[in-house]
Amino acid sequence: MNYLKISIGVIIILSISRFVPHPPNFTSLIALSFYIPLAFGYRYIPIVVLSLIFTDLIIGIHSIILFTWGSIVAIGLISKYFNRSILFRLFGALTGAILFYLITNFGVWLSGYYGHSLDGLVKCYVLALPFFGYTALSTLVFSVIFETGFKFYKVFQNRIINY
Repeated sequence: MNYLKISIGVIIILSISRFVPHPPNFTSLIALSFYIPLAFGYRYIPIVVLSLIFTDLIIGIHSIILFTWGSIVAIGLISKYFNRSILFRLFGALTGAILFYLITNFGVWLSGYYGHSLDGLVKCYVLALPFFGYTALSTLVFSVIFETGFKFYKVFQNRIINY
């Protein structure tokens, strides 16, 4: 039952952040991809990916979708290595944003939009920098929200246990 509740929560949070008007790439996706497996385990990575697939089906399928989905899996897999402190977790979430940027833009370059040359690769990554700014900022904002939520949850949980 807990798996179902968390799954529904992930779908709702991701859907709201992707469907409500927002700047490009300003969503909860990277933070969710990092924090859900960190907090609940690797078995929740497919839930994040399925939530992304659900929202992609509504928003639209694109040519680099497998790179997007793959980067989400990679972010989830690295999350456990950053669970030392709040600052380390925030650094890990931002590392996830960098991974997303590197993997998805490599997919854009492979798709041939900028030419299959070193110049095309560099151009692809440079032109994507404004989008990365929004990705990094949203990752930081949603990570702070999730950190705060987890902190309140732990405090609330400890009060129930102590009564």
